[in-house]
Amino acid sequence: MNRKKFYLTFLIALITITLSACGQKKNESVYQTVRQTKTINWGVKADTPLFGSMSVKDSKIRGFEIDLAEALTHKMLGKNAKANFVTTTANTKIQLLKNKNIDAVIAAMTITPERKKQVDFSNPYFPAGQSIMVAKNSKIKNVKDLSNKRVLIVKGTTAADAVHKFAPKAEILQFDDYGQAFAALKADQGDALVTDNGILAGILHDNHGYKLTGGTFTNQPYGIAVNKGQTAMMKHINTALDELKKDGTYTRLAKKWFGNIPGFNIKEIEQY
Repeated sequence: MNRKKFYLTFLIALITITLSACGQKKNESVYQTVRQTKTINWGVKADTPLFGSMSVKDSKIRGFEIDLAEALTHKMLGKNAKANFVTTTANTKIQLLKNKNIDAVIAAMTITPERKKQVDFSNPYFPAGQSIMVAKNSKIKNVKDLSNKRVLIVKGTTAADAVHKFAPKAEILQFDDYGQAFAALKADQGDALVTDNGILAGILHDNHGYKLTGGTFTNQPYGIAVNKGQTAMMKHINTALDELKKDGTYTRLAKKWFGNIPGFNIKEIEQY
C-alpha cells in the first residue's frame, strides 16, 4: 500500500470511529448515566415563589418543585442519591436540556403541543390553569362574574383570551409584569387579577388581604421534561411520581407549600 492510499484508509477509519462515537453519545441513556453517578441534574426555577425561589438567608433554592425533585431522585436512585439544581428560565430550559447540561426539567413548565415537538413530558404533576385573585371582601366568585368588571392581566399571557371566552364583556387592563398588575389591584384600578394559579399563589404567599376564587377555569398542567427518546428516564420518573402519590409524600409536599394559600383548592393538587 502506498503512502497516499495509507493516509486515505486511515482518514476513512478515523471518520468512521468519530461518527460512531457521536452516534453513541447522541443515543446514550440518561437514565443509565444517573444510575451510575447517583445524581440527577434538575433544571429548576429560582424566581417563582412556592415552586422554586432563592432564599435571601442562605442563597439556597426552595419550593414545591425542589422538594418534589429531591423526593423523585431518592425514589429513583436510593436515599443516598443527590439532586443537583441548575437555575433555568423560560428561554434556557429546553436548550440546557438539549445540550445535556441537565437531565430533566421541573420548572413550572406547561405541557403544550409545541413543546412536545422538542421534548417528552411526564404525567402531569401540577394542575395549573388560569385563576382569579380578588380582595378578600370581593363578591366575585367565578370567571363569569368578571363581565363588566376591570380585569388586570400581564401582556403576552393567554389570560385575556381566556377571560373573554367566559366573560366577553370584561374590560381588560394590561401591564408589563406581575408586580405592576398586583400594584394596580392594590390601588383599586381593577376588580381582579387573572393569570396562572401557581403564580397567583406565590403572590398571595407574601401578601395578605387577597384570595383566589372560582378555582381554575382553564386546564394547563405542568409536566417534567426530558430529551426526546429518553424513554427509560421518563418511565422511571413516571413510576417514581406514582409511588410518591401512593405513599402520601406528594400530598404532604402539596400541603406544605400550598395548604395555607387563601382560596387555593388543595384537593385539585391531590387529584394529580
